[in-house]
Amino acid sequence: MNANHLINMVVRLVMRRVIGKGINAGIDAVGKRGKRAKGNQDGDDDGGHGPDTGQTTKRAKQSMRMTRRMGRF
Repeated sequence: MNANHLINMVVRLVMRRVIGKGINAGIDAVGKRGKRAKGNQDGDDDGGHGPDTGQTTKRAKQSMRMTRRMGRF
């Protein structure tokens, strides 16, 4: 192995981890934003659990699966 190959390999490993953490942070931020927007509108303190919480969870899981598939390439 030459130095160029080693450098590329290390850069790819680091970039995968950084991008994965950034995507996870973005998904978490979107989830928190949705809870803030829905939470405590009518005086009830349900923590923002609206009727579409299942859809949000489903979309988050789907996006995580897609990012894992992209990471394989």
